[in-house]
Amino acid sequence: MSRKALTLSFAITAALGCQSTNGGTQASTLNSLTAAEQQAGWKLLFDGKTLNGWRNYKKTTVSPGWTVVDGILTLSGENAGDIVTVDKYRNFELALDWRIGEGGNSGILYRGTGDNDYIWQSAPEMQILDNDRHADGKREVTSAGSVFDVYGVPHDAVHPAGQWNSIRIVANGDHIEHWMNGRKVVEYTVGSDDWKAKVAASKWKSVPTYGKSAEGYIGLQDHGDKVEFRNIRIRVLP
Repeated sequence: MSRKALTLSFAITAALGCQSTNGGTQASTLNSLTAAEQQAGWKLLFDGKTLNGWRNYKKTTVSPGWTVVDGILTLSGENAGDIVTVDKYRNFELALDWRIGEGGNSGILYRGTGDNDYIWQSAPEMQILDNDRHADGKREVTSAGSVFDVYGVPHDAVHPAGQWNSIRIVANGDHIEHWMNGRKVVEYTVGSDDWKAKVAASKWKSVPTYGKSAEGYIGLQDHGDKVEFRNIRIRVLP
């Protein structure tokens, strides 16, 4: 990717993040793309009306626990199950807004395969969390924005429960970045000595398929708590 293209992409996403943080997005601009975004290659993964393009993990449909309410993808039912994109992605920029309820826990998973019982057995997870009330918030390595139990994130990067957070995940070959509310909070290289050491010290040390796939599904996690998503969009990288 050229420096010019990357700069344009970042500027567009940063502007969207500023718009959507803390609920500032106007209803008319929810789940839509500007002409500049379309020119930069962004595509919507959620149209604000339906669950087209999504399915429960290892299934063909989406359970009733996932609904669309006022343009927001909402998990509010029991036993909703993790959902994943119909398509697989290798190199990409993913951007979206999330909002979690008090004490809530969820996650965004990427490059997951369909070969396991659960998507988290293959896919790294960007943690979604109420840091102030959930036990996982006591450790940076399991707090909001982290690569769950692998790479930690400072607590001041996330907005409190009930407020919107804007994120970006950049996956380009072995290079991965997590951005939250306009701030880069994680950067790592899959397969590096640092990555191997951190995975070996994590709960994934006995999961041989974890983080091994260079391509896979993007998933939204059901951890039993209400969570909401909007403005889900992706740009495929060369």
